[in-house]
Amino acid sequence: MTKLSHLACAALLYVAAMSAQESALAVDTSRSRVEFTLGDVLHTVHGRFTMKRGTLWFDAATGKASGEIVVDASSGVSGNSARDRRMHKDVLESARYPEITFRPDRVEGRLAPQGISGARIRGVLSIHGADHDITAPAQVDAADGQYKVSAHFDVPYTKWGMKNPSTLFLRVSDRVDIAVEMVFRPAAEASQRQ
Repeated sequence: MTKLSHLACAALLYVAAMSAQESALAVDTSRSRVEFTLGDVLHTVHGRFTMKRGTLWFDAATGKASGEIVVDASSGVSGNSARDRRMHKDVLESARYPEITFRPDRVEGRLAPQGISGARIRGVLSIHGADHDITAPAQVDAADGQYKVSAHFDVPYTKWGMKNPSTLFLRVSDRVDIAVEMVFRPAAEASQRQ
């Protein structure tokens, strides 16, 4: 082989290795969940939302990420219909803002191809008509090409322009804790990124 053909082979192997580090993943919504916890004076309120869809593109070499995770804002339930009506009408205004969207832009930390890794996921959370930068610590459990991602973060909803539902006799926190568990699987259609 000539020097030129060695260089060409090396370049092709490098390009193949780099593209192999990019992952295109889709959220398995049936195995994913979004839960919230809101503290108040008398007790703690727990609830959940339904995840609608999600796709993630991730480059393991650089940590660069893109995509979109979409939650149905109107699906939020806490086990009390009167409280849920107030949440949708007065706090989330889910008829006006029907989706909560997270657009990741970076994953910090080395992710193991198998087993558990720690990471920090950065991106933009769009809720109640506004965008907010967030960084969430996450645990990633990789097995057989699938990834289970567990993350927690706080939403300072009053600071972000939403109404605090407190009343004279009921005082709730101005922050809500969000726990997200998502299962990602390889997305064949992700190579056709738009």
